[in-house]
Amino acid sequence: MAIADGNDTAALQRAAAELAAGELVAFPTETVYGLGARADDDDAVARIFAAKGRPADHPLIVHVNDVAGARAFASEWPASAQRLAEAFWPGPLTVIVPRRPGMATAAAGGQSSVGLRCPAHPVAQALLAAAAALGVAGVAGPSANRFGRISPTKAAHVHEEFGDALTILDGGECEAGIESAIVDCSRGAPALLRPGVLTREQLEAVLGEPLREAGRDAPRASGTLEAHYAPRAKLRLIPAPELQIALGVLPKSGVNAVAVYFRTVTPGSSVRASRAMPDNPIAAAHELFSALRELDATGASLIWVETPPDAPAWEGVRDRLQRAAAA
Repeated sequence: MAIADGNDTAALQRAAAELAAGELVAFPTETVYGLGARADDDDAVARIFAAKGRPADHPLIVHVNDVAGARAFASEWPASAQRLAEAFWPGPLTVIVPRRPGMATAAAGGQSSVGLRCPAHPVAQALLAAAAALGVAGVAGPSANRFGRISPTKAAHVHEEFGDALTILDGGECEAGIESAIVDCSRGAPALLRPGVLTREQLEAVLGEPLREAGRDAPRASGTLEAHYAPRAKLRLIPAPELQIALGVLPKSGVNAVAVYFRTVTPGSSVRASRAMPDNPIAAAHELFSALRELDATGASLIWVETPPDAPAWEGVRDRLQRAAAA
């Protein structure tokens, strides 16, 4: 078991059979690579938590092929969830709805709600279809990395995390690069629990109403812990003026283990490594986790990241960096 071509029909069928047998399979989506198990088998889902070192009460997202597949896990399908699914599925959006009793109990972290998503990546779609033909209702799939660490956007990233311990379907580099937006539709007025590449404005235009903030009564959801997405190096978010000053004194301080991810401030030669962040927020999201992995691999003990703009289109990138800095 190792990396297999996700476009190879035989490899897809083998992976689907492994899911049906309760085994784990890593697969690509348009957001990040997922670590999948059949969501209708609590013992199989427990293998995800064990492999990642993830707390069992921190829920997983269940991936399905379409709205009909999502309804199998839902005790209720709110109008807000239907509007969002019609507009953004398949795509980088998760909706949280009331959970059907007895379905995906472990994947939901024991909650009465469940997060559901229909991914757009053709390999994910093909895998879900092949697994469904073998009786798999849906696939629970958090990011395919050790808990709290940088999410993988390439098959090689998954292999760095887990080696040859599981089948990894290679579908190329993930297009979006950060996890899906999560909208809670389980408590009346919808609330944004996690931003993604879809903006609030896009979501609210479809819903026809403002998104609430999460609030203390919100369901637990994937990727919403204060500290998450962290490299091994200590990551610091630094506004441009402060970063300019810090880089200016770096040669005098003798610190030679700093890597920099910058937008407007040129690091100079006193850093171990540097990389420019794209000016476009979609491009920045696409490369974010890959860039952090690249900088982390240099052996730097500190990664300084220039704070992205405080603009709606950058919300998903800022969210991931703030959580990485909190680790």
